[in-house]
Amino acid sequence: MTRSKATFIGFTAVLLWSLLALFTVGSAPVPPLQLNAICFAIGGAIGVIWLSVTGGLHQLRCVRWPIYLAGTAGLFGYHFLYFSALRLAPPAQAGLIAYLWPLLIVLFSGLLPGERLNAWHIIGAFVAFAGAALILGGGIASDASALPGYALAGLCALTWSSYSLLSRRFGAVPTGAVAVYCLATSVLSGAAHFALETTVWPQHMLGWAAVAALGLGPVGLAFYTWDLGVKRGDIQLLGTASYAAPLISTLILVMVGIAPASPVLLIAAALIAGGAGLAAMGARRALRPVIETEPPRRATR
Repeated sequence: MTRSKATFIGFTAVLLWSLLALFTVGSAPVPPLQLNAICFAIGGAIGVIWLSVTGGLHQLRCVRWPIYLAGTAGLFGYHFLYFSALRLAPPAQAGLIAYLWPLLIVLFSGLLPGERLNAWHIIGAFVAFAGAALILGGGIASDASALPGYALAGLCALTWSSYSLLSRRFGAVPTGAVAVYCLATSVLSGAAHFALETTVWPQHMLGWAAVAALGLGPVGLAFYTWDLGVKRGDIQLLGTASYAAPLISTLILVMVGIAPASPVLLIAAALIAGGAGLAAMGARRALRPVIETEPPRRATR
């Protein structure tokens, strides 16, 4: 598989995550951890079925338990911290802090073997972040009581960026291992749900459809394509391109009438597209072969 193809596959995860808000709204009133447990159970089942059909179940025995532990911590930790942050702080501001993970991926990926961070990546990341900040409302409230929520949101961003970078570091680990991460996350989320929440099931078929769609897409297939992308694709470009998720998600919410249209979307779209373009330019420059030309030599007899 080529680097560009793997990057494209990884970007499909960003597109799937763009549907996260829509399906989450449709899944109400299911509480967060219960929803987490159901969706990750579906996501894990997808991986098990895929491995069974392709005959790859035996690969899972070759994966060391610390890797399973790290993967599970990434998936469960991110979502647990995210939901907790949005309970303790204003959602828009907490979401903005949590969405620092693409920027952290782009900046920290320069520390990985074989990767090089240049000025285009950094400028593109900051330009794209400005667009994401506009969509998420920008600004952090000065309410001291919300500080614990902001701290959890910061840990949330650090958790997912670390998980993505570790996935690249463990490039030899088969993508099928994500199925184990999902199933373990489902079990942990279920335990946390019974300890902290009251069980509430969807009230109509549309709610059940939204829950199923979450498990099949944003909280299922997306993790497999993301794992493949960060392991074999351009992780810096993927990190910056992830800023497209809040833009696409907001546009979808506007189209279905959940969120009002705003001129800010046009500015944010330009910033995000421009930032992704700058990062892409940096990626092309980094991969451009250096051609050395030598003056023609005189023929010798």
